[in-house]
Amino acid sequence: MMNPSNLIHPSKPFVSPLYSTPRVRTNFTENIAIEGRNLSFSVGTRQGKTIPILKDCSLHIPSGQFWMLLGPNGCGKSTLLKILAGLLNPTDGTVHVKRPRSFVFQNPDHQVVMPTVEADVAFGLGKFNLTPDVVKYRVSKALDAVSMLNYMQIGVIRAVRNSVDSSREVTALWVTHRLEELEYADGAVYMEDGRVVMHGNATDIMNFITTRQSAYIKEINY
Repeated sequence: MMNPSNLIHPSKPFVSPLYSTPRVRTNFTENIAIEGRNLSFSVGTRQGKTIPILKDCSLHIPSGQFWMLLGPNGCGKSTLLKILAGLLNPTDGTVHVKRPRSFVFQNPDHQVVMPTVEADVAFGLGKFNLTPDVVKYRVSKALDAVSMLNYMQIGVIRAVRNSVDSSREVTALWVTHRLEELEYADGAVYMEDGRVVMHGNATDIMNFITTRQSAYIKEINY
């Protein structure tokens, strides 16, 4: 299983007034589902110091595509995702995400409320007073729509890929450390030290990271 998996599912344009800064611009491209411009985020310490977490990050994800966000531990990936999902406000910069949007946490204990996939999907149907047969049918239909009808704990990334392919209104951003998962992506964003270092073609980013890793290994073995 990969590290975090985070999804954003947009359909209608949304720019939150909470994100307004002196650098706000409204000319967002219509075919872009997820966009961040010059995003920065800092936290304060008890000693009164300010620690920058994100530093002038910009990215854009086209509508109906499946992208991945990569980078070493502590580079700011989770913070960037939380800002895009509306869970955090940026210190500076602007955010544009089409609605509705959702965020899937890395830790299932923070996300899942039932012990099985089927039970978790059925949980929300409890308020509709449906018969057990109707609930079972709707759960099966929902799982089949994302190719998870016969999966237990495997195939999540393929399910997300299939969901994007079957509905071009769905856009997904997936966080991972695994280069092999890039084969499923339409594009990727690579981060280091709170900055977006590279953004675009997944193959180019895979080659960039591989070259960077090789250079680092040579350096520490010198």
